[in-house]
Amino acid sequence: MSRPDYRTVIEFSCVSSEIVTEQSGTVEAMAHPILFDPAETPYLVSFDDSFKIAKAPTKAPDELHDKHENVHALDVAVAKLAKLQAKLYADDRYSLLLIFQAMDAAGKDGTIRAVLSGVNPQGCQVYAFKQPSSEELDHDFMWRIQRSLPERGRIGIFNRSHYEEVLAVRVNPGWLDAQKLPRRPKDLEELWEERFESITTAEKHWARNGVVVLKFFLNVSQKEQHKRFLDRITDPDDNWKFEPADMAESRKWDHYMDAYQAAMRATSKPWAPWYSIPADSKSFMRRAVAETVVATLEQLPLRYPVPPPKYKADMDTIRRELEAE
Repeated sequence: MSRPDYRTVIEFSCVSSEIVTEQSGTVEAMAHPILFDPAETPYLVSFDDSFKIAKAPTKAPDELHDKHENVHALDVAVAKLAKLQAKLYADDRYSLLLIFQAMDAAGKDGTIRAVLSGVNPQGCQVYAFKQPSSEELDHDFMWRIQRSLPERGRIGIFNRSHYEEVLAVRVNPGWLDAQKLPRRPKDLEELWEERFESITTAEKHWARNGVVVLKFFLNVSQKEQHKRFLDRITDPDDNWKFEPADMAESRKWDHYMDAYQAAMRATSKPWAPWYSIPADSKSFMRRAVAETVVATLEQLPLRYPVPPPKYKADMDTIRRELEAE
């Protein structure tokens, strides 16, 4: 993809309306959005520390179970996203960062592939953050994330992310030994709170500089996860997708759910919201993610650049020349 070397200045006034929530008879002022208002969906993780993962649905709503309808809705959203991506790229002022977190077999890879199926790959980059390298362990936990952020005009996808440091590491605190931390609180709750603060501060900085941050927790039930494990084990073509360690981590399910709840409560913010998407139905999950992304990008004042008068005059001359051939 190539951009024209001209730009037009577009005035943009970011959203500054205050969000309030009414709870227990009181009204509590919340933080402000920066680039967009979070999409209106029942799967938005609230900003008032009230999210309860045990009450978050894993199944699609009864009226949205039909696979064909979900696939059609996904196709519509993908077509819209393709057009929005073209404007995002040409406008060259914002970038989009999609963060996916989930338990194993929730469908992260398939969702990323389905939602971005219509996107020009030249304007998109995907990072899968696995076990840190020795170089990465010699830096703070946000270092490898910061250097992977999408540039303006592009879409970045994180398949797992910095949140592993307050999820998998929290459930497996022995992994901290490899991080050579200069200070390690005796009470690890203090460490997790510090990391939450570092994450929210970083994400707010990104938003202030034009990064649209959307975070998706693909909420699969343990029962459905085990069904998918069994499918992977019994299908030779899918054996490569399964590792015995996946089952070992599944046995820590309750600990992971506690970690997810704490992380989303602490870091779902108007400038970087979390969405807890029901993931037992893959077709609904993909539709819900795509529609949320589209609803967010549609709020941005994206414009194709307008050529300056000299370019227009040159194009008129060239157009007449071509039409005369």
